[in-house]
Amino acid sequence: MKDKSIIRQRAIQRRKALSDSARDELSLAIANRLLRLDIWQGTHYHLFLTITEKGEIDTHPIMDILHGRDKTIVLSRANFSDSSLSHFILNESTRLSVSKYGIPEPQEGEQVSPTLMDVVFVPLLAYDRKGTRLGYGKGFYDRFLAQCPDHCLKIGLSFFEPETELIPCEDWDLALDMVVTPDAVHRF
Repeated sequence: MKDKSIIRQRAIQRRKALSDSARDELSLAIANRLLRLDIWQGTHYHLFLTITEKGEIDTHPIMDILHGRDKTIVLSRANFSDSSLSHFILNESTRLSVSKYGIPEPQEGEQVSPTLMDVVFVPLLAYDRKGTRLGYGKGFYDRFLAQCPDHCLKIGLSFFEPETELIPCEDWDLALDMVVTPDAVHRF
């Protein structure tokens, strides 16, 4: 197994090497692949908003799908003092602003519990063939996913295929249920 920091660095470089137009095209391909999945019977769908400077997947096409299916969209705001997330329902009056960390976040709104989540679209840098996810290393999503109900689908979104080697796993790491890429759906 490789060290997490090496995998993280390589994943960041690979993502930043994509052009803006390639990122847009691949993001749309991921959204289109999600449309073909049987994941739309729930009510509360948690979505991360794109950190553009980090070359993340553009989640706006997924947001459009959720709006079109009348799903309740839940967004998070990060609390860096305790590495926790607060969750808010997105509606027409939700005001978003970019935090000092470059994260678009809701500023206020109706706060909801992680126990309501039916599907969580999970950001990641890399993942392996067992569904182990590698994020930025602060543990926000590890803590959040541990609070979600058992029936909640944890769906990673990635431009790339899984790592060939296993990612080191800690006791608190929860495996993803699937990862959707532009070309495939990996189920774990």
